Amino acid sequence: MGKLKAKIKDNFWSKYDALVRDVVIPYQRDALNDRVADADPSAAIRNFRIAAGEEEGEFYGMVFQDSDVAKWLEAVAYSLENHPDPELEKEADEVIDLIGRAQQPDGYLNTFYIINGLENRWTNLHECHELYCAGHMIEAAVAYYEATGKRKFLDIVCKFADHIDSVFGPEDGKLKGYPGHQEIELALVKLFRVTKDKKYLNLAKFFLDERGKDPYYFDIEWEKRGKTSHWTGGKGAAPSKSKEYNQAHLPVREQTEAVGHAVRAVYMYTAMADVAMETGDEELLEACRRLWNNIVYKRMYITGAIGSQVHGEAFSFDYDLPNDTVYAETCAAIGLVFFASRMLEAEPKGQYADVMERALYNGVISGMSLDGKSFFYVNPLEVNPEACEKNGNFRHVKPVRQKWFGCACCPPNVARLLASLGHYIYGIKDNTVYTHLYIGSNTEADIDGTKVNISQETNYPWDGKVSITINLDGAKEFGLGLRIPGWCNEAKLSVNGQELDLASVTVDGYAIIKRKWQNGDRVELDLPMEPVRVRSNPLVRANIGKVAIQNGPIVYCLEEVDNGPNLHTVVLPKDSELEVSFREDLLGGVNIITAQGEKAKVETWGSELYKANASFEYQPAKLTFVPYYAWVNRQPGEMTVWIRER
Repeated sequence: MGKLKAKIKDNFWSKYDALVRDVVIPYQRDALNDRVADADPSAAIRNFRIAAGEEEGEFYGMVFQDSDVAKWLEAVAYSLENHPDPELEKEADEVIDLIGRAQQPDGYLNTFYIINGLENRWTNLHECHELYCAGHMIEAAVAYYEATGKRKFLDIVCKFADHIDSVFGPEDGKLKGYPGHQEIELALVKLFRVTKDKKYLNLAKFFLDERGKDPYYFDIEWEKRGKTSHWTGGKGAAPSKSKEYNQAHLPVREQTEAVGHAVRAVYMYTAMADVAMETGDEELLEACRRLWNNIVYKRMYITGAIGSQVHGEAFSFDYDLPNDTVYAETCAAIGLVFFASRMLEAEPKGQYADVMERALYNGVISGMSLDGKSFFYVNPLEVNPEACEKNGNFRHVKPVRQKWFGCACCPPNVARLLASLGHYIYGIKDNTVYTHLYIGSNTEADIDGTKVNISQETNYPWDGKVSITINLDGAKEFGLGLRIPGWCNEAKLSVNGQELDLASVTVDGYAIIKRKWQNGDRVELDLPMEPVRVRSNPLVRANIGKVAIQNGPIVYCLEEVDNGPNLHTVVLPKDSELEVSFREDLLGGVNIITAQGEKAKVETWGSELYKANASFEYQPAKLTFVPYYAWVNRQPGEMTVWIRER
C-alpha cells in the first residue's frame, strides 16, 4: 500500500499543526542553540560548528546529540510541505550548510567522532550510535528533498550512506556489524525509495540479517577496543550480557517476543516491515506479525504506550504493565505508530490502524504540553508527586513536563511526527483508497491516471460523525475503504443518503465501497461514541479489579485538581452512569466525563497503621475524568488512569 499525502483542516489536529509550526519548531530551534532559559543545555548546533572548525571547544552532550538536529530538520521539512515559509526554509538551509561543512572528505558525518578523534570511529557500534545518527540524518534529508526539491542535504547523506556502504557489508574486508540503536535500517529504505539505488536497500537488509548471528559482533568489537565502555569511561561488562536488550538474541526472522529497549525494538520492526515489502520477503513479514501480536495483546498499555520498565527503557514480560513505575517513553509510542503504519502498508487491516490511533491520541501527544513548550520522556498511568520526589523507584517519573532534557530524543520526535501527520491518514492499494484516521483533511489520489480529490470533514475525536466528499472530472470506478474502529459496535454507513449493509462490505476492519464514483458523491459514516469501562486481561496484576474509562479513541484519567488527593481511595460503582459533556473552556476544548463515585474516608481511620477486621467508610464523590493526553496542563498533582470498581 502506498501512502497519500493529505493537507489537514481539522478542529482537533489543526491546533497541533499550528502549534508545531508557530511554537514547537521555533522553541526547539532555540533549545538546540541553548537559548531556552532554565533548561538543560543542548549544544547540538555548537557541536556542528566545532566539527566544522568554526569554533573552538569540546563535544557536549549525549553521544547521539546530532540526531536532535536531524529530527528538528525533519519536522521543518514536513511543516514546509504544507506551509511554505521562506524564512524558516532559510534557517534550515543554514543548518544544512553547516552540516555540509562538518562532513569529512570521505563522507563521514558524526560530530562526536569528528571532534574526539576519527581514528575511533566505527569501533563502538554497541554504545555510540553513529549509525543511529546517520539514520536520522537520512530521514531528515529525504523529507527535506521531497518538501523543497533541494538536493544539497540529500547529496550530503548519499555521500555518507556511500561511505557506510563501503565500511559495512557481507563482502570480504567489510565490517559485519550493525547498529546498537536501530534506526538506519528504516532510513535506508526511505533513501532507496527516493534515489532508486538498490545498494541502500541491500544495506538495510544486511543490517537486519546480521543481527542475532554468532559470534556476537558487539563482543568482538568490545574485545578489539580493550573491553572499554563509553558509558563508564573505563572497563565495561561484556555486551553479550545484554543480547535481548539489543534484540540480538536471535536472528530477526526467528524472534517471537518484543524484548529489550522498546524504542530500538519498534524501529527495527518498522524496518523489517519495510524491507519485507520491498523484497517480497514473506518470512520477514510473518516475523513482524508475530512481534506485533506479542506487543498488542500482551505488552502494550491502554494508552498505546510500550516499555514497562525503567531498567533498559525496555519491555519486561507478558502482562507486566505496572502503572506507576512504567517507563512508556514518548519515542516508543511514536515508534509504535511507525510500525503500525508500515504494517498497514503491507496489509490493510483495521487492527493496525486501531493501534496507530490509540498510540497517537494517547501515548504520543501526552508527551508534549498543550502550549508546546514542555515535554514528557516518561508517560506514567499513575502518579503520586511525593513518591516521584522521595522514592528512588519513581525518580524517572516526572509529575510535570520538562522544558528540555540532557537526552532530548523525545521532543523533536514528537515534532516530526505531528508535522508529518498528513502522511498517515490515507493509503492506496489496488485502486482502493483506505481511510486509516478520521481527521478533517484533503488528499488527491491518482486512480489509473484520473485525479480524485477526497475531502474529509469531522469533529473527531469528540464526535464520531464523518463526511467524505469525492470530487473528480467525470466518473471513475475505484474502492473507498473506511476503517470501522474496534471500539465502535454500531457503525452506520451511507452513500448519497442510501444506507449500506455494513457487514456485507467490511473486510479486515474496513468497510470497502466499490462503485463508479461521480463528482460530488458523499459518504456519511456514523461511529457512535459512548463512554465505556475497559478492563484488562486478568493476568495484568496491576489492574485487577480496576477499570479505565474510554470514549471513542480517547483514554481518560482522574486528576487531583478535579477530584482531590488520595486518588487511590476512589471507587467507581458498577451502576454509576458515565456522562459526557463538552467543555470549551477546559484544556483547549475537550469532552469530559463525570460519574458518581465514592471515596474512602481517610480521616475516620484513626492513627493505627493496621486494624484487624476493619472496614472502610466511604462518602459520595463526584468524579471528573479528563483526557489522559491533557493531564497536568493546569497544576501538578496526583493522576490515575485505572480506578477500583465495586
